[in-house]
Amino acid sequence: MESSPNHSAAPKVRAKSSTSDRLLDLRSSLSVVNAPLENGDSKPRSSRKMGSESKLSPKIVVGEAGYVLEDVPHLMDYIPDLPTYPNPLQDNPAYSVVKQYFVNKDDTVAQKIVVQKSSPRGTHFRRAGPRQRVYFESDEVRACIVTCGGLCPGLNTVIREIVCGLCHMYGITKILGIEGGYRGFYARNTITLTPKNVNDIHKRGGTILGTSRGGQDTSKIVDSIEDRGINQVYIIGGDGTQKGASVIFEEIQRRGLKVAVVGIPKTIDNDIAVIDKSFGFDTAVEEAQRAINAAHVEAQSFENGIGVVKLMGRYSGFIAMYATLASRDVDCCLIPESPFYLEGEGGLFEYIEKRLKENGHMVIVVAEGAGQELIAESMRSIDHKDASGNKLLLDVGLWLSQKIKDHFAKLQKMTINLKYIDPTYMIRAIPSNASDNVYCTLLAHSAIHGAMAGYTGFTVGPVNGRHAYIPLYRITEAQNKVVITDRMWARLLSSTNQPSFLSTKDIEDSKKEIEPPTQLLNGENLKS
Repeated sequence: MESSPNHSAAPKVRAKSSTSDRLLDLRSSLSVVNAPLENGDSKPRSSRKMGSESKLSPKIVVGEAGYVLEDVPHLMDYIPDLPTYPNPLQDNPAYSVVKQYFVNKDDTVAQKIVVQKSSPRGTHFRRAGPRQRVYFESDEVRACIVTCGGLCPGLNTVIREIVCGLCHMYGITKILGIEGGYRGFYARNTITLTPKNVNDIHKRGGTILGTSRGGQDTSKIVDSIEDRGINQVYIIGGDGTQKGASVIFEEIQRRGLKVAVVGIPKTIDNDIAVIDKSFGFDTAVEEAQRAINAAHVEAQSFENGIGVVKLMGRYSGFIAMYATLASRDVDCCLIPESPFYLEGEGGLFEYIEKRLKENGHMVIVVAEGAGQELIAESMRSIDHKDASGNKLLLDVGLWLSQKIKDHFAKLQKMTINLKYIDPTYMIRAIPSNASDNVYCTLLAHSAIHGAMAGYTGFTVGPVNGRHAYIPLYRITEAQNKVVITDRMWARLLSSTNQPSFLSTKDIEDSKKEIEPPTQLLNGENLKS
């Protein structure tokens, strides 16, 4: 971003840097880098050309004791002298009993809460919640909601709570639903959303707005937003969708439009970085128990019975790991982060033979992205991708089931009965459970409060239990993955008694992927 020529005293803009680089500069007193104050005293402007991905510079606030705030964009960054209005919530009888409902403008949420006495305060994000002053009058707001990517439990709940929250908290009645994902902005009809027609949609799976992958034409989308007079855009989707949201925000900013763009992260795999977890994950783990239980019943009922269950997890094995830990009926869990091998000493086949001799049956849970390196040679489309940029994977469940059958057929000394269960689309299509319903409500409300307060180009989610506004680039720059050198994976290995299948090289490579030690104020590294 560039500073406005009308504000020569505005602080210089720093290029995006690593966490350690940022922390080296923190001995100085509080300084603001390209971050407008909430009252609008600082108003830097930005002008960037469109690109395939967002190239926005971070807004970094640094302070004493190693404090770093990764702030989110604000409408005042590029539209100076915007008027503000009292928050309508102050007159809402539902919130009259709340002791301190409005969030302090200086409240931030720490990304890490486990520190040592010599640690710097570290990276923070702006705390989510309602502000005393808002940048939209209720009768001027025309909001829209769009869902993109694959299905996930809770999509309808988020839609419902955005609509009801806008209406009941802020008195906003002009709300549109964009049908069919991003393309729907210019290729499909819109539907009017009201609290009445979304009242019971949380009881249904899927999304009432429909969804699609890819197909984004940013200029057409922003043209549609401008033509329809939309000034709040709520985008629900995974990391690819959030990348698209970032590019849409850039174009809106380039045009100088008073439009708040808000992302609500969605992935059933729980692989979005920074936030504690994504909505739909709890429901997926709970529903996965049904498939695991069925596999266990089948395996237990036959001599040398083997139940193989394939669960979601293209790049991250969180559903498989947590479902295994919750079940206690699983003998082996295979995830993308942990390589495994079939033949030889310490391999999967040897372990299966051992478990069958000990228990007479076993259950194997495999994440869809596991073992892809083993089957890559037989998959000519290994580098092919879908419209969202995701790799097209071979069905590891079917492949593994056949390999196990072939192995025991060759042995001719042990007859097995194998049952394969793939509940993937059943899990994706169900309504969210009670836990996810509450979580979706909090996400929706936090998103609304942020948009009304003038923040834009951000996503929302819990960080260490507190909801925060997170720059879009932070949740799209990396994926959240199971750390196989962490205690949680060790707990799973202990629970299943399975071998780790890891070589010394695998363990060393995994350790290298862990975040580097925190840089202290004296320039030394803090080792865990």
